[in-house]
Amino acid sequence: MLDFIKSLFKGENYKGMMAKGAVIIDVRSDAEYKNGHISGSKNIPLHRISSQSKELLALNKTIILCCASGMRSGQGTAMLKSIGVDAFNGGSWKSLQSKI
Repeated sequence: MLDFIKSLFKGENYKGMMAKGAVIIDVRSDAEYKNGHISGSKNIPLHRISSQSKELLALNKTIILCCASGMRSGQGTAMLKSIGVDAFNGGSWKSLQSKI
């Protein structure tokens, strides 16, 4: 399963996305986010992504989602892509941090 998850994130140029103004959304709980996160990221827990999806679409920016392992951010990415947001699953926030 870990190899499958890693393969999902292979090849994305997150540094390039960030240079072009991408926004990082951390979909972990408020408590998880407070215990450590990527500087400059915004915390929108997964259960609130749907209710805030129109605001994220209106940003007209690439959205990179992250969480603890890549599972919740994968769910959030699918939700946003379904309404036309240019969204990417960045996987775990610690891993994403090293890629930006």
